[in-house]
Amino acid sequence: MEKVVMNTARTESGYSCSCDLLPGWITAHTGDFEEFRKYVEESLDFYLECAREDGMKYASVFDDEYEIVYKFDVQSLLEYYRGIFSFSALQTITGINQRQLCHYASGISKPRPKQAAKIADGLHRLAKELQSVTV
Repeated sequence: MEKVVMNTARTESGYSCSCDLLPGWITAHTGDFEEFRKYVEESLDFYLECAREDGMKYASVFDDEYEIVYKFDVQSLLEYYRGIFSFSALQTITGINQRQLCHYASGISKPRPKQAAKIADGLHRLAKELQSVTV
């Protein structure tokens, strides 16, 4: 199953995304992330249905089973997790100073690629730890 990457960003009232495989396709939705995910699937289905009916070309990955993957920019990712973890906790998870994380989340500065990878790696490690816990 191929992965389709949605370039995702947090907006003032929800989320937006685009997909490099579908030039010109952009969608946005107000509300929480779960509502947004459903909306993306509906919007994508509608776009592909219209493209097929109109004979428009689109990436062949959409003719088979595919998995949607949401790729956040660092600012949006930190903004999302700010509602779940404090910057102090994010510092422990990522190894990056909480003041610097705050600057990234607010858009005051952008992380270098190495720092962005460190943030993603820390969150992925946490996710693996949580998945290994049984009750």
